Amino acid sequence: MKIIAIEEHWNSVNIRDALDRLQGGARDESVAFNTMGDNQARLEDIGQGRVEAMDAAGIDVSILSVVTPATQALPAREAIALAREANDEVTDAAGAHPARFRAFATLPTSDPQAAAAELERCATRLGHVGAMIHGRTGTRTLDDPAYDDLFATAARLHQPVFIHPQIPSNELRDAAYRGLDPLIDLGLASFGWGWHMDAGLSALRLILRGTFDRYPDLQLILGHWGEMLLFWMDRADSLSAIAKHLERRVSDYITTNIHITSSGMLQERLLRHALDFTAADRVLFSTDYPFHRPAAAAVGQFFDAIPDPSDRSKIASGNATALFRLT
Repeated sequence: MKIIAIEEHWNSVNIRDALDRLQGGARDESVAFNTMGDNQARLEDIGQGRVEAMDAAGIDVSILSVVTPATQALPAREAIALAREANDEVTDAAGAHPARFRAFATLPTSDPQAAAAELERCATRLGHVGAMIHGRTGTRTLDDPAYDDLFATAARLHQPVFIHPQIPSNELRDAAYRGLDPLIDLGLASFGWGWHMDAGLSALRLILRGTFDRYPDLQLILGHWGEMLLFWMDRADSLSAIAKHLERRVSDYITTNIHITSSGMLQERLLRHALDFTAADRVLFSTDYPFHRPAAAAVGQFFDAIPDPSDRSKIASGNATALFRLT
């Protein structure tokens, strides 16, 4: 059975260096996780070492994406240059291993028009299969009208947009995530809660802003089994009663315009819960490499827990092949 993993991270050395130079409130403290253990070496290897790691996990194809926050914490001019450079670099890696790698575009969202232009370049000239965006940029939320051209471009070119977590704003961290041990503060604001709440809220705001009414062909992806949104879908659907401007119910957009991936959380109970709220056609596989590194046995066990062979094949690779138009 072919397996395609869609949230497999890498990092550009130049993006890493630029983020390390940021000072004060502009700095994303969660980049510290990228240097734990051998994460940094693994993130910066999109060559033979990455292929060997895929082989060890039984993964046939990885869709590569620059790790959070990518270029989104950087000033516009620097973000534009580094995003373009990273997109060219990962294109070269995919060209060296055409049967094993595809890529999501990295976008300079600090300049919305440049982000739309770079998405078009990546889709039409570099062969990228979508884009990864890390929620808001500075204080500008992803549903801000400034990004309408970006989402229009994504819909027109059939480029799915993966909304990946990033750490909440400093203002929100001050209000809700600080006051404990500093390391616990950081964990609470990132992998323990804040990352996921931030990403799910970004998707919900896009729904409430009417984004999918304007661009019905737009497709989003959420990691970590839906970034809380799927698990809170019944309650979020209550917003339909007051969001009179929407053409459909909130839950309809979640089940028709949003895809869900596992992000290395290969627990059967999470899969069962996801399938209670969305169709097997909407579920994708990913390992969140290098932060999760499941062995081939664990990957096999996860797929063995899917009772329907047709659903198993869809989640392993069929859904990704269709969504990203892979050949």
